[in-house]
Amino acid sequence: MIRKFVFGTPINTDATVLHIPAEDPQDIGEVILSGDGSELSCKLEEQDIVYGLGEQVRGINKRGWSYASNCADDPLHTEGKHSLYGAHNFLIIDGRRCFGLFIDAPGKVCFDIGYTEHEKMLITIPEPDYVLYYIAGASVTEIVREFRKLTGRSYIPPKWAFGFGQSRWSYMNEEEIRELVREYRDNGIPLDSIYLDIDYMDHYKDFTVNEEAFPDFPGFIKEMQNERIHLVPIIDAGVKQEAGYSVYEEGTAENCFCKDSDGKDFVAAVWPGKALFPDVLNPKVRVWFGNHYKELIDAGIEGFWNDMNEPAIFYSEKRLRKVFGQIEAYKGKNLDIKSFFEFKDLVGSLDNNPEDYASFYHDMDGKKVRHDRVHNLFGFNMTRAAGEAFDRLAPGKRILMFSRSSYIGMHRYGGIWTGDNRAWWSHLELSIKQMPSLNMCGFLFCGSDIGGFGDDTTPDLMMRWLEFGIFTPLMRSHSAQGTRLQELTRFGNFTQDYARIVSLRYMLMPYIYSEYMKAALKDAMYIRPLSFEYPRDERARTVEDQLLVGESIMIAPVYQQNALGRYVYLPEKMKLYRFRSECDYDIEVLQAGDHYVKADLCEVLLFVRPDKLVILSRGAKSVSQINTNQLYLMDYSENGAKYDWYDDDGVSKTYALPQNWHTVCLDEKGTVSIGNYEGMVNRI
Repeated sequence: MIRKFVFGTPINTDATVLHIPAEDPQDIGEVILSGDGSELSCKLEEQDIVYGLGEQVRGINKRGWSYASNCADDPLHTEGKHSLYGAHNFLIIDGRRCFGLFIDAPGKVCFDIGYTEHEKMLITIPEPDYVLYYIAGASVTEIVREFRKLTGRSYIPPKWAFGFGQSRWSYMNEEEIRELVREYRDNGIPLDSIYLDIDYMDHYKDFTVNEEAFPDFPGFIKEMQNERIHLVPIIDAGVKQEAGYSVYEEGTAENCFCKDSDGKDFVAAVWPGKALFPDVLNPKVRVWFGNHYKELIDAGIEGFWNDMNEPAIFYSEKRLRKVFGQIEAYKGKNLDIKSFFEFKDLVGSLDNNPEDYASFYHDMDGKKVRHDRVHNLFGFNMTRAAGEAFDRLAPGKRILMFSRSSYIGMHRYGGIWTGDNRAWWSHLELSIKQMPSLNMCGFLFCGSDIGGFGDDTTPDLMMRWLEFGIFTPLMRSHSAQGTRLQELTRFGNFTQDYARIVSLRYMLMPYIYSEYMKAALKDAMYIRPLSFEYPRDERARTVEDQLLVGESIMIAPVYQQNALGRYVYLPEKMKLYRFRSECDYDIEVLQAGDHYVKADLCEVLLFVRPDKLVILSRGAKSVSQINTNQLYLMDYSENGAKYDWYDDDGVSKTYALPQNWHTVCLDEKGTVSIGNYEGMVNRI
């Protein structure tokens, strides 16, 4: 059951797709309102767990900290932070009673979840113009499904996008990319995509190509496609201010950029220096900006990633002048402890300053709206501009799209990656715990930068991250300029171990793709906490580092340095497969309870639940080479089991075709049959 309550004069965010009549906000179950609606509070009982908030710091249970939905360009994802790149205002309180809340407010929203008072949750909405959705249900799973129906079906990428992708800031020219592909192929490492960061552009100008580095870009794209490699270029939010640059000239002439308080184009700096932000909250501007993706699609590009779309601001002209003026006062001064840090903070105040976000405006339905009131909608609508354009430019075809910044509703147009993380073991752990929260909010196609974006990774950290990453829908290694080269061919003797681990991803692809598609088409979750499946198991409710992947698999990633195993809690008896490669594995049946499970550095722990089946391939070096006419079955079944397997062409949007669905049956004698399937299948 979903109930809707309206406060003030909300801005339409387009986060939801269902029409629900509003009710009188005097009675909202356990929620207590302040007089003006700017505060919501509820009592937290001792056993209550609070799930949700999508991309955030800390664990799956959000209790005990304060969070802010305020899309932030901040790469230091430490426990003390309150905001990351996304704003996902959906949470569930699960205990003696179970209910969900979605605060549809496009500006900053603060969540004090047992931080100030352990037994109280306080939600503060500084601009009390918003819509509140109260969702009641018998279980957390039921509430998630109702929320997903409310906000719409999750984005579905092309099948090749589930393959392994290699990225770095930046691959500088054609020959560097050719050499990268040769190294991966020569070492037997599967690879489907290579990502182009900002240096593929002509002086960081959106929708342009550096012709010195890529003299025949369409020809090079075709060359890579012949190698079964998809090139995926980045698109940034800021449009360079430069006379003669067509996107800037058009945007200026057609009044497509955000304005300052005087009605002039707001100028800020990002990668190209001075730049302007397209007013993507305006539908006409979304059409204009989205149509520019055509230039790269026509060249053969089939996927993109949107970046810097919080939007990130290095500085504004106004702020820069102000800081330069204030710096004068420090010249010749003896900088003591106080004045030194004042000076340091002054320079540090240039980027992403709240004063800048409050100094430019959007045109929303003819109304002038200050940016900070709708800040969290910018990344959503930049990606929406692309998604809507893809439907016009390539109708019926899936194009890869994922974004750094997001808000609820953007999940209909693209996925996300969790931004500029670090090569830290704690960030591997954070990635594990973020995945279920993102799935709750509809972001199924998601993943983190494997190995870490910032700082220098290590061979063992890369190995453990890959062992988790083979289960995330978006599987991409990405690293920053100036860090250690972390392509999988750069680590000597580890290269062949990496090749074996990535090959497991392709072996699992039929199952991973099937479970993703079922989650998207049925408003379910691809990755879930144990507590969602075992709600009455008190131990399962406390486990945050083991996850259910689809209906059949449980994983228990190793995320601690030098660990050669870990403790695992099993809510029920399961079969453990300890994989070292597609053909090298051990099998052991473990009873319900606690176990210390050995896991050498190059071993993946995969648990199959009772009476469940997992569809496998023999693997391949690219998704297009996976042979679905020869399948294998991994199972834990004593009396037979059944599995609904989904597969399609991976390109079109004909999801409802009956031939996409196959019923896999394993009877008590061990005989396997698959309805509507003419290939071969064998148990392993």
